[in-house]
Amino acid sequence: MIGLNVKEPSTTCDDKNCPFHGSLSVHGRVFDAEVVSDKMRKSVVVKREHMKFVDKYERYEKRTSRLTAHNPPCIDAKAGDRVRVAECRPLSKTKSYVIVEVM
Repeated sequence: MIGLNVKEPSTTCDDKNCPFHGSLSVHGRVFDAEVVSDKMRKSVVVKREHMKFVDKYERYEKRTSRLTAHNPPCIDAKAGDRVRVAECRPLSKTKSYVIVEVM
């Protein structure tokens, strides 16, 4: 439905920024992350780990980045959940990603 191979949530919502029940389109990067904080309303902080190659030592190092993502009410991810995050248009100053699936 949204162009990704993810399951549609079983519940419905009336959020206009929901990729399933609203008009928000997703495009660009899709990655897996872990929810660190869910204290905001309709937003979460996710932590993404990735590997960075260091030329000097010819080895990889593990790096971590934290970013905010929109959490639609029909998905409702909690802290500690592994989620799939997709890029979307900017929703606020810091939010340009939306959660599309809890794994």
